[in-house]
Amino acid sequence: MTKLYLIRHGQTVDNVNQIMQGQTQGELTAEGEEQARQLRDRLLQKHFDAFVSSDLKRSVDTCRIIAEPFGMEVVQTPLLRERDWGGFTGRFIPELKGEVWPDDIETLEELLARAQQFLDFIRQQYPGKTVLAVGHGIINKAIQAVFYKKAMRDVPRMANAEIRILDLF
Repeated sequence: MTKLYLIRHGQTVDNVNQIMQGQTQGELTAEGEEQARQLRDRLLQKHFDAFVSSDLKRSVDTCRIIAEPFGMEVVQTPLLRERDWGGFTGRFIPELKGEVWPDDIETLEELLARAQQFLDFIRQQYPGKTVLAVGHGIINKAIQAVFYKKAMRDVPRMANAEIRILDLF
């Protein structure tokens, strides 16, 4: 069994400003960095075989803060990137309510397929290991939806720097 500690990145400037980040790099706030440090301190007594992150800066930075005392490198993968919001990227979220979705948004089917690819990647690369992975709100939700065989709407939203533990068989 592979144990996956699935984490959402720390708070970002765009989270605070309610901007749709999508696959932009993002920048942690001082609070986001502190969230990562607090999470790291809670996990110091745990054993991890690998640290994996989305290749977007906000997740990499969060993962590096957590991984630092373990002396391990962070493996980056685009499989853990946030959903591509296409034309909604960079927009003020409250203004998007009721708007027609642009055609360039990553489809739900594509997102769920990528979530499955990520779970397959972890199972194949780290069989029987304990892996800490830092992703984003929507991709993490998709990963859990695939894992639990639930609809996305039935998976609770993850807060910044929140952990969900999945036992992958």
